[in-house]
Amino acid sequence: MEITYASSSASAGMDITYASPSAGDLLRSSTAASGSTMPTPRTIKIIPLQHPDTSSYGTPGGFGNNYSSSSLWPNSWISRYRGKIKRMTFIDWIEMFLPCCRWIRTYRWREYFQVDLMAGTTVGIMLVPQAMSYAKLAGLEPIYGLYSGFVPIFIYAIFGSSRQLAIGPVALVSLLVSNVLSGIAESSDALYTELAILLALMVGILECIMGLLRLGWLIRFISHSVISGFTTASAVVIALSQAKYFLGYDIDRSSKIVPVIKSIIAGSDEFSWPPFVMGSTILAIIQTMKFLGKSRKHLRFLRAMGPLTAVVLGTTFVKIYHPSSITLVGDIPQGLPSFSIPKSFQYAKSLISTAVLITGVAILESVGIAKALAAKNGYELDSNQELFGLGVANIFGSFFSAYPTTGSFSRSAVNHESGAKTGLSGIISGTIMCCALLFLTPLFEYIPQCALAAIVISAVITLVDYEEAIFLWRVDKKDFLLWTITTTTTLFLGIEIGVLVGVGVSLAFVIHESANPHIAVLGRLPGTTVYRNIQQYPEAYTYNGIVIVRIDAPIYFANISYIKDRLREYEVVGDKSTKRGPEVERIYFVILELAPVTYIDASAVQALKDLHQEYKSRDIQIAISNPNQEVLLTLSKAGVVEMIGKEWYFVRVHDAVQVCLQHVQTMSPKASDPSHEKSSFFQRIMKQRREDISVSELESGNSQMRSDSTQDDPQLEPLLSRRS
Repeated sequence: MEITYASSSASAGMDITYASPSAGDLLRSSTAASGSTMPTPRTIKIIPLQHPDTSSYGTPGGFGNNYSSSSLWPNSWISRYRGKIKRMTFIDWIEMFLPCCRWIRTYRWREYFQVDLMAGTTVGIMLVPQAMSYAKLAGLEPIYGLYSGFVPIFIYAIFGSSRQLAIGPVALVSLLVSNVLSGIAESSDALYTELAILLALMVGILECIMGLLRLGWLIRFISHSVISGFTTASAVVIALSQAKYFLGYDIDRSSKIVPVIKSIIAGSDEFSWPPFVMGSTILAIIQTMKFLGKSRKHLRFLRAMGPLTAVVLGTTFVKIYHPSSITLVGDIPQGLPSFSIPKSFQYAKSLISTAVLITGVAILESVGIAKALAAKNGYELDSNQELFGLGVANIFGSFFSAYPTTGSFSRSAVNHESGAKTGLSGIISGTIMCCALLFLTPLFEYIPQCALAAIVISAVITLVDYEEAIFLWRVDKKDFLLWTITTTTTLFLGIEIGVLVGVGVSLAFVIHESANPHIAVLGRLPGTTVYRNIQQYPEAYTYNGIVIVRIDAPIYFANISYIKDRLREYEVVGDKSTKRGPEVERIYFVILELAPVTYIDASAVQALKDLHQEYKSRDIQIAISNPNQEVLLTLSKAGVVEMIGKEWYFVRVHDAVQVCLQHVQTMSPKASDPSHEKSSFFQRIMKQRREDISVSELESGNSQMRSDSTQDDPQLEPLLSRRS
């Protein structure tokens, strides 16, 4: 039933007022206590709170129908899902299984083809040398990097939902592959390559399963600080692993920084100048081109041309001078990869943890990049569909000798900056890779290893996120600590341990925050009926005998003990805010503002019952303000509503304060003093009339207060205080 409230200017007959159900008892008790007739308490306006009728719950026309979403959520979810399926057309079904149809149906050849061709060509040229470099980082022959940048691109263009994401080999995944496989087999063994291809199949299957079951949300529990710290440490390890191509001698392969540095120092007597000079020069050229491409719009093409320039310069120098001290890539097989089923499944169990880790990287980095690019280009992207597309690309890639692939941040950025509009740009990049496999592999034989190392180092330099560390230090020391822990453990204890420690600490922070929720004592802002945190608003005042507490979190088994301890603390230790109202010696009422509480479980309900009994033994009454539908229904089902009393549930904090304040007034020593009543009888009448007008003005929307009022009596202020 909809109830309208009349303004202060309306006639008395049209004005609807609500008195507390306990107001009559209050009047009778106060009269009996004082032995004389007290002035009738002013009528207070209280918005009635509608309580659920659990007996009619779920029946037609019953109040429980309003709460069907809380207890019957599986049926509600199924009905919504069925409705969504019924609304889907044949085209919608095709687009769901083949997302490429979304951009194919609306493709504008005159507008899109030229920019897609330019973007695809740019990314393809950038991908060829990067693919070979990342394959070397993974401990594989360069040809497997080219294979990984071929078939998966075409498959993703069909099943992927992002139109700008550029997938293929990436540095971080390559390091993860190298880290786990080096402990199983030597990189020169055929088993090493077989395991890398098997890992691609496992990653693809895991990504598809998570996409189909819509489990991508699980990775949200990993903090961004953990990801930043992990990628920063990994970038340092990757860069050091490429130092052997600059220094001219072998160093130990490890994901820990200490063994790598020891190996570099131990072999320093074998240092060779030619590869160091060539590698440093090529790295400087790539970085300069990248800087110019970022800082000047008309030179943006230089950013993508850096890796190709490095390869061309290095190959040209080798072809002319034939330096013996510079190692070359060597012979690369020519032709497209053949179809084959991954082998060595007996090692699958030892690869599960790495497959999970690579899948996590795919979700956090690739899906995050894809969603950001989709938002910039004005189309929707389903994270789970994107994850499924990446999984299918890895599965098909494993049948054509590819190792795990995912979205590349640098190539995706270049693709977007080049103006790519659809997935056709990815198909063009794959076509360039196909041409490279068919016709250019004889030229790749003369590429210097230091040139490929320079490409890898240039790519991972951007992953060293020191700016994020500075930002976290300035904004949140706890997140900075998490970043530091993840970075340090990854550097010194290895990638797997670093990730586990970072995720563990991140979850520990989440659990700590959940088990120790923010709880605020509320006070009233002068001249309003608004109640806010007294620490945030020092001008807010509280009332003697009443404590108003707001719980800013769901209440459940993990945090109910903390909440009870804080409530006891507020009862014993008073706040330092300005106090008003009748002078009493202790707390008589605890008002719980439950508006932020979205959920309450059975353990919390039982604890609330115990708290009520504990308060009752000390003559303290609990009042509940503004519980939402689900919380109120849970309390009603558990019998808490009847235990506390329906009259102690309110829509607003102000309603609860009005009722509690009148009760507190009867407990004040001055309230039972006949001489005090006699001496202030006329003042009470005039004050009550002024406050009636003030409340009517405020609740009708007229916030202008009267300035000709007399001074407040802090003992007798049941409602509004007036501006000084």
